[in-house]
Amino acid sequence: MYGMKATGIRARVRAEMTEEIKAIARRHLATDGANLSLRAVARDLGVVSSAIYRYFASRDDLLTALILDAYNSLGQTVEDRERTVGRDDLTGRWMAVCDAVRGWALERPHEYALIYGSPVPGYQAPTDTVAAATRAVTVLGTIIQDAAVARRLPPGPPEPVPDAVAEDVRRASAVIAPDVPDAVTARALSAWVTLFGLVSFEVFGQLNNVVEHRDEFFEHQMRAQAGFVGI
Repeated sequence: MYGMKATGIRARVRAEMTEEIKAIARRHLATDGANLSLRAVARDLGVVSSAIYRYFASRDDLLTALILDAYNSLGQTVEDRERTVGRDDLTGRWMAVCDAVRGWALERPHEYALIYGSPVPGYQAPTDTVAAATRAVTVLGTIIQDAAVARRLPPGPPEPVPDAVAEDVRRASAVIAPDVPDAVTARALSAWVTLFGLVSFEVFGQLNNVVEHRDEFFEHQMRAQAGFVGI
């Protein structure tokens, strides 16, 4: 019994220390960008730098943990917001997704920059980040899949989808939107890119001195994208 209790205490202490290291690293994102220094994190934590390696073997391991947290936080935010809208309100669900992405990005710009900003030199994200990275877009796939099943998608657009594009969109929709026509999936992916492009422009200051009424502009653009997709 004592051994089990001691193991539980050590696990809890390790988890707490891991979270504290990540919290300090996130603060460094705000001042240093993704150019994290384990030595600087250790200094703020009040320990020698070698102590950090008991929790993260390298800077890249710490970056990966931060990236996973950011993707999962965004994904959870999108899922929770979209779930509050009635299932039949396809446009409302799409707008909820868009608002959730924008709200999360504006509230946590440095984490947004970590996952959607410039690539970190020398860093290669491992494949175990893929599931977390696709959580938000999976919600969009669910919306257009529901529209397809309910036969609420309009006839396909007149422009043909090139074979190479069709191959890409089928791969993207194989699991989350298998009943959606290729042309609609292609448009949905374009709308998704537009969403993040607009959010990035706002987060990184590209709309400064150009668009003053950000809320209204964002809503207008995202409703236009919903119409473009057909939902």
